[in-house]
Amino acid sequence: MFLKQFASLIHQHPKRLAALAAALLLSIGGGAYAVVTLEENANPVLVRDILETIQNVNAQGQATNYQAATPLTAMTLVRSTSTRANDTVDILLKRLGIFDTAASAYLRSNPEVQKALFSRAGRMVNAQATANNALLDLTVRWVEKDDTRVFQRMHIKQTQNGFSTVVETAPLVVNHTVAGGVIESSLFAATDASNVPDAVAVQFAELFAGDIDFRRALRKGDRFQMVYETLQADDETIGAGQLLSAEFVNAGKLHQAMWFQESGGKGQYYSLEGLSLRKAFLTSPLKYTRVSSGFGIRVHPISRDKRAHKGIDYAAPTGTPVRTVGDGTVAFAGVQRGYGNVIEVAHRDNKTTVFAHLSRIDVKKGQKVEQGAVIGAVGSTGFSTGPHLHFEFRVDGEHQDPLTIANERNTQPISAAAKPAFDKAASVLKLQLKDASTIVQARAQ
Repeated sequence: MFLKQFASLIHQHPKRLAALAAALLLSIGGGAYAVVTLEENANPVLVRDILETIQNVNAQGQATNYQAATPLTAMTLVRSTSTRANDTVDILLKRLGIFDTAASAYLRSNPEVQKALFSRAGRMVNAQATANNALLDLTVRWVEKDDTRVFQRMHIKQTQNGFSTVVETAPLVVNHTVAGGVIESSLFAATDASNVPDAVAVQFAELFAGDIDFRRALRKGDRFQMVYETLQADDETIGAGQLLSAEFVNAGKLHQAMWFQESGGKGQYYSLEGLSLRKAFLTSPLKYTRVSSGFGIRVHPISRDKRAHKGIDYAAPTGTPVRTVGDGTVAFAGVQRGYGNVIEVAHRDNKTTVFAHLSRIDVKKGQKVEQGAVIGAVGSTGFSTGPHLHFEFRVDGEHQDPLTIANERNTQPISAAAKPAFDKAASVLKLQLKDASTIVQARAQ
């Protein structure tokens, strides 16, 4: 009976019993054994004993030699981040994985370092640290002005006598980047999805704002292509520059533009046929903001009664640069009761723009200003519940909705002398826009 049960067990579990037999045989002694399958109808297996001498390996010696060549404490760790609005020295160092009291004390005590690191969010920081998380050196890079072609590099390095700081100026490397996308909900959602920098998206919106109402006229499936500058510092992208060319298809209608600068002149946008697209007024006195209160009847935030709001309000942090929207002359720069610090700029055809609640005034009465020039900064002076810019547009003294000022345009053609260079540049940009269109089509498939 026992033999029949054993035979049945072998038939049901041949592989498991084979493994068990192998383990038993190997645990008996140092001899060589061959394990043969217990499955029925198995082929005979030829087994041979092969003995070879293996050279002794000094594993401990190898480990010792490796450690001597590259000791763990001599390793250098490289980390990168960008500054944030709520950063302090300790928060920044912790994010970089650096725990060094001497470095922390030095960074806190140096006003120049404080300004470089924390005066504006988004600055690139690279750090090298020891394996013990002590700071070896830290580099921060930034662009001082939006229209410059150089960047600042601050290098903080550990020396035998403590930390030292050196600030250098170096040229930016400018590259061209193509991008494109399809509208699903809004323009800025589409540019975000295509990894277009905010600064470039704003330029794009301002460029076509006189032709397209981006709040009401967009259609799902509208598409855009663009070519823009990327600015590199020490082989790292530090920001975006000029929007060089763009096209937008809205409700089946094609809008195109390209940036061109005549020799000795100022750059501006043209149609690809060479007609100027320069607008008499920019769409907004702030680059990056939102309208917090529109033109027309509203409930006054302080008196709580309904009254006409004769301009529009832009929510923005105190200190945000305010720019003039058109060429003109400063007609007033000073204080006006509830408006606080105010600037009035007179433009041609009896048009006036007003900027109120400013924290700072950078111009004087009678001074001529060009479109886009910074004239002051956002504040909360006068009757104000918080930092914002109150902006007005007047024609012959009558208040108009400031959002309508972008429609006036100068269609002067490119000069005959610059036309050959313009046509050459346009042909290159057309090919780049075609590349961007290919990207959009590939992404849609």
